[in-house]
Amino acid sequence: MSRLAAIVALPAAVAGLAACTPTIGVEVAEDAANPACADVVLAVPESLGADLPKVRTNSQATAAWGEPGAAVTLRCGVTPPGASADCQRVESADGTVVDWIVATDGEGTWSFVTYGRDPAVEVLVPPAVTEQHSTAFVADLARAVSTVPATKECR
Repeated sequence: MSRLAAIVALPAAVAGLAACTPTIGVEVAEDAANPACADVVLAVPESLGADLPKVRTNSQATAAWGEPGAAVTLRCGVTPPGASADCQRVESADGTVVDWIVATDGEGTWSFVTYGRDPAVEVLVPPAVTEQHSTAFVADLARAVSTVPATKECR
C-alpha cells in the first residue's frame, strides 16, 4: 500500500473502530444546558474503579461507564434535592468531599444525587454493576462534581 493510500485509509479505519464502541442511552436532565454541566462532564474520569471504562452516551451533560445493560450513568442538571436523612458525606482519596443523597429503588438500583450543588448531578448504579462492585467508586467522581460549588452540607 502506498503511503498516500495509508494516510487516506487511516481516518476510515478510526471511524470504523468508533462505530464499534457502544453508546449508552441516558435521559437528558431538565437543566442539562446549564454551563456548569459542561465543566462536570469534561472532568469525569476515564474509568470508575479498576474495570469500568467510560463509554459514549447519546445525550447532553451525561456520562457512562461499563457496557449496555450494566452501565453506571451520570446526568448533570437534575433538580437539586432538599435536605434528607439519607445525606452522606463521601471523601475522595485527594480529600475532596461531596455530599450525596443516597437511595435504592427496591429493585437494586442505587441512586446518588449531589446535595447542596446547583445544578445537581445524579449517578445511577444498576444491580448488574453492584453484583460485582461496591459503590465506593462514587468517590472517583468528586473532582468532576465539585466543579459545581457547594452551597450547603449534610447535617
